[in-house]
Amino acid sequence: MPLPIMADSRLEAVINAPFETIDLAAWVFGLSDREYQACSKDHIAAAAGVTPDGKRMSINVERIGRLIVQHYLEDISRPDHCRLISMSDAFGPDVTDRGEVGVMWEFFIEPIDATTTKFINHVEVRAVAGQEEALRRQGVTLEAARERMQGVLVPHNAEETALFAKDIERKALAGRWFRAA
Repeated sequence: MPLPIMADSRLEAVINAPFETIDLAAWVFGLSDREYQACSKDHIAAAAGVTPDGKRMSINVERIGRLIVQHYLEDISRPDHCRLISMSDAFGPDVTDRGEVGVMWEFFIEPIDATTTKFINHVEVRAVAGQEEALRRQGVTLEAARERMQGVLVPHNAEETALFAKDIERKALAGRWFRAA
């Protein structure tokens, strides 16, 4: 039986740049610490790396209700579509309170016309094994935890979706990426 979805947010923004000028895989794995921080008041740090088996990683630290360290591994990484999967460490409210949460971050683009592109940013948070029991010990129902998580995810995603789109737009218009037609 799959673990329950705790929060889900899918939002869109317009990129004022042609579809062909955008490379999402190059963008996410080339995102600097400062660029990541500029895309949300909750973003603390970012870095990229490669696993021993050659998969690219995006490590992100942010505060979305709790301090979260995401260890995203590439699942799909194309110029027009990326999906990253993370078993993320979550801390709080006290720094010694540590748990895990499963996060899927997926984003893709679709052409609108010759000069504009739709950016879709989707984040899904899933419970991990043992989470329901841990919540029960804290006196928190799964439904209450879902409501809280959804309540912090949606406004965070709204902020970062718009700012991610602007960052991608700026880089596309500057000719950062070359994609063969």
